[in-house]
Amino acid sequence: MAKDKIAYVCENCGQESTKWIGKCPSCGQWNTFKEIRVENKTSRPSGRTNTGVSLLAKSTAEKARPMKLNEISSKEEPRIDMGDAELNRVLGGGLVAGSITLLGGEPGIGKSTLVLQTILRMHSKRILYVSGEESGHQLKMRAERLSERDNYGMNDNLMVLPETSLENIFDHIAEVKPEIVIIDSIQTISTEDVESSAGSISQVRECASSLLRFAKTSGVPVILIGHINKDGALAGPKILEHIVDTVIQFEGDQQNMYRILRAIKNRFGSTSELGIYEMRQDGLRQVSNPSELLLSQDHEGLSGVAITAAIEGLRPFLVETQALVSTAAYGTPQRSATGFDHRRLNMLLAVLEKRVGFKLLQKDVFLNIAGGLRVTDTAMDLSVIAAVLSSNVDMPIESGWCMAGEVGLSGEVRSVARIDQRIAEAEKLGFQHFILPKHNLQGLDTKKFRIELHPVRKVEEALRELFGN
Repeated sequence: MAKDKIAYVCENCGQESTKWIGKCPSCGQWNTFKEIRVENKTSRPSGRTNTGVSLLAKSTAEKARPMKLNEISSKEEPRIDMGDAELNRVLGGGLVAGSITLLGGEPGIGKSTLVLQTILRMHSKRILYVSGEESGHQLKMRAERLSERDNYGMNDNLMVLPETSLENIFDHIAEVKPEIVIIDSIQTISTEDVESSAGSISQVRECASSLLRFAKTSGVPVILIGHINKDGALAGPKILEHIVDTVIQFEGDQQNMYRILRAIKNRFGSTSELGIYEMRQDGLRQVSNPSELLLSQDHEGLSGVAITAAIEGLRPFLVETQALVSTAAYGTPQRSATGFDHRRLNMLLAVLEKRVGFKLLQKDVFLNIAGGLRVTDTAMDLSVIAAVLSSNVDMPIESGWCMAGEVGLSGEVRSVARIDQRIAEAEKLGFQHFILPKHNLQGLDTKKFRIELHPVRKVEEALRELFGN
């Protein structure tokens, strides 16, 4: 009988090695290589011959052959409607048959609630929910609470299985023959083929690989739920993200009511889409128009607040940028940003000091994106500078002003993409003035907008429009 082989995998990037290495040659991190046992396929015990495991053997029985590219079918992958507009958008139009999707997020953020309230609506699909963390009684109580809110009743085609053994799970899959399989969570599942505890690198890797083979051979989509660690990365080896087809992450502050669903990896759609939910006591509610909820009710007369028209994915929405500038209480001034890139904030402060002439060297600067959002759109630059300057001089920006523009190192306001959608969103919510880059006027039909447009070339011109001379 052949012996099992020992390999080493980097927890951070998934790089493999035949020996232990102190520093990963791929990502440069130290002490991230962990030992895993790679079992020789010929030493696998043959005593277990159940239908579930035989499903995985089909892929090895049927050998692939090379094909010409024009011989391969190019038909569109069939999608399963999840009954949730936000989730469908992030997935790229729905769940693809035979795909494996990883949903990650912090413990308690609402991952299980999102999945459970989604599948409760899918009465036409036979679904197997495998729970390794909660008992069937706990899931029943949560399902009753969610069903009472939307009044869509209990799903008779939903089957719950409290189980952590992968072999037993495949036995029940062969018996139930579900159309969708959900594993909550992948860190609690273990297989007899690996001699380590559940949640270890080798267990997570082997279980995910087996579920991937099952999804591809049977055409049944699998949804894996996974936790993230303290660094904000998905728990388990990084190779788990390489195995699955789609990685979506559920983000948000537990002290805040809003939750953000975004795609990190998607083989069947865009990774720039964004879904927004509002967490309530009776479950998650879809936010179809985030602009109205992300803007505070009344900020008139308050300094340090600027409104920008941002775009995440295909949807534009207005975001409230808040800034606070105060004299440094200690020797070293603080620079803090919540929901915005900290390094970009430092760059914009340098531009404000060098090109505009405002000295912020001895002052603390705090920046916050209202609503708990994390925005990566560079069109936020202009509103960040406006909010910082408004707080510094303690002069509020008049209500009815919105803006969008990227700021360069020389102080110029650079053009941004899809300016017409940004202007239309601001006009729809009742704003009367919009500051935009002058270069964006080229090819823009200004006659279709009733909002007053203020094109600018430099940061000084934008600040002059907002605060006068």
